[in-house]
Amino acid sequence: MNTSLFELFKIGIGPSSSHTVGPMRAAHRFVRGLESKHLLDRTASVNVDLYGSLALTGIGHGTDRAILLGLLGEAPDTIDPAAIDRKLTDIRATGELKLGGHRTIPFTERESLHLRRDQMYPDANVVSHPNGMRFTAFDASNVSIVDEVYYSIGGGFIVTEAERTAETSTSRRTVPHPFRSAAELLATAEQHNLTIANLVLANETALLNGDEGKVRAGILKLWQTMQTCTRRGIETEGILPGGLNVRRRAPRLARRLETEGSKDPLAPMDWVTVWAMAVNEENAAGGRVVTAPTNGAAGVIPAIGHYYMRFIEGAESKKQEGILRYFLTAAAIGILYKENASISGAEVGCQGEVGVACSMAAGGLVAALGGTNAQVEHAAEIAMEHNLGMTCDPIGGLVQIPCIERNGMGAVKAINAARMSMHETTGHKLSLDQIIATMYQTGLDMQSRYKETSLAGLALNIIEC
Repeated sequence: MNTSLFELFKIGIGPSSSHTVGPMRAAHRFVRGLESKHLLDRTASVNVDLYGSLALTGIGHGTDRAILLGLLGEAPDTIDPAAIDRKLTDIRATGELKLGGHRTIPFTERESLHLRRDQMYPDANVVSHPNGMRFTAFDASNVSIVDEVYYSIGGGFIVTEAERTAETSTSRRTVPHPFRSAAELLATAEQHNLTIANLVLANETALLNGDEGKVRAGILKLWQTMQTCTRRGIETEGILPGGLNVRRRAPRLARRLETEGSKDPLAPMDWVTVWAMAVNEENAAGGRVVTAPTNGAAGVIPAIGHYYMRFIEGAESKKQEGILRYFLTAAAIGILYKENASISGAEVGCQGEVGVACSMAAGGLVAALGGTNAQVEHAAEIAMEHNLGMTCDPIGGLVQIPCIERNGMGAVKAINAARMSMHETTGHKLSLDQIIATMYQTGLDMQSRYKETSLAGLALNIIEC
C-alpha cells in the first residue's frame, strides 16, 4: 500500500483528472522546480509538448487551459474557478504570462504549446504511456536549461520519467497494516480483528503522524466539497461549454422528483442518477469537484453518499460514522486498482474510471451499512465484473457524452452490487483480485483508439449532437 486516501480523493477542477488536473499539477511542479534550482530569472521562454491522448483530446478536456494555469503557479485544489477565464483571457490577449506568478515571458499557444498527435509518448527509449508531456525552459540565448518529461497516469496523479522507471520497492510507505492485494487486505484485517475501514483509518493516521482527528476531518471536508458540488449542479441551469450544446439536465430532473417523486417507488434510484449527473455536469463546466478516483467518474461516489444519507434509516450521528466507513473502505478498493491495474481512461478505457468508481462505491456502501469485510470484497468484485470492457470514447473529446449519463448508470450498478453481496450467504467464485487483473489485461488488449482518443466508438459515429 503506497497510496493515501487523500491522494486518491483530491479536490480539484473539471473536466478531467488526467487531462486537466494532472497537466496543471505537472506545469505547476515544473515551475516550482525552476524556482528551487534558482533558474526562474534565467528563463526567457517555455515550450510544452503534449503527446498521445493529451494531444488528441486535450483541447476538449481543457489541457491547454490547465497548462497555462499551472505555468502561472496555480494549483487545482486552490485556484478559484471563477477567476480562470479572466486569467486565460489576459494571457491570450497579451501573448505573455507570468511564470510562477513572477517572471513575465512570451507565451502563445501557437508557438509554445505543441500537440504531438502521432506520438503516444515522448521518446522510444522510455516507458510508454498515452499521457506524456514535455516541458522545456530556455534562456535568453534559446539554450535549453531544463527539460522535464511528466506522465499523467490517471486520477490527477503525475510522475516524472525518472519516477516512473524507478524501482517502486524503494519508495513504499511505512504503515501498520500494509496490503498489496485484496486477499492480503482481508487476511490482515482478520488477523487484527479489524474492519477494512478501521484498517485504512489506522494506516492514514500513521501517515498523518498519529492524528486520527485530522484524518476524520479531512474525509468530512471531502464529503462537504462533494455536497457543495452536487448542490451547484442541481441549482445551475444552462448549456455546457465545448460546442456540443449539451444542456444541463440535473436541475430539471431534480424539480420533477421534488414534485412527483413521492408517487414513484423507484424515486430513490432516480435521485441517485440526478446526484451523479449533477456532479458530472459541474465537472464538465470546469467547476470544483473531488477526483473520485477520476474527474470523469467523480459523480458515482457522492451519489451513493447522498443515497446513504437520505434513504437509509438511522440517527444522523451514526450516519456520519457510516460516511467515514464509506470513504475509508472505498479508498482501500481504489488503492488496489491504482496500484495493481490503472485508473486511467487513456490506458484501460472507462472501466478504469466509472468501473473503478462503481466498484469503490459498492464496497463502501456495504461498509456504511455494516456489512462484513467479505461482503465488501464481493460487492466490489460484482461491480467491476459488470463494467469490464467499457471503452472511453468521449464525443468531441469532451467529458459530456457519454460520461455524464455513465456516472448515473455506474451509481445505480453500485447499489445493485452492494445489495447482491449482502443477500448472498454461500460465498462467490470470483475474487476481487482476479477481477482487477482481468480489468487490467482487458484494458491492455483494448485498441488504443477506444481509450480516450476520440478516434472510435461514439466519438466517431456520432459527430454532432
